[in-house]
Amino acid sequence: MGLTAADVARLGALARIQLSEQECAELAPELDVILESIRRVSEVATPDVPMATHAITMTNVFRDDVVRDSMTAEQALSGAPDDEDGRFRVPQILGEE
Repeated sequence: MGLTAADVARLGALARIQLSEQECAELAPELDVILESIRRVSEVATPDVPMATHAITMTNVFRDDVVRDSMTAEQALSGAPDDEDGRFRVPQILGEE
């Protein structure tokens, strides 16, 4: 049983997405393909099959955190176009509320 345009309209309403009748009619078969793909994966995703989040095995590629010398505030601010009270000064982009 496939999704109908009415099903898609209902899903859209639940998601607060306004869809035209044409959009619902076009999306119904596309969503059917997605649901069928999920159904097919569910058939083989049995408890004895380990869950995979990536197609290939991923390992942690992060380096260990090591404390080291860093820039002083003066060095960091030396290339700034403008600074004030030891901080970067940037133009205001939001109004005061």
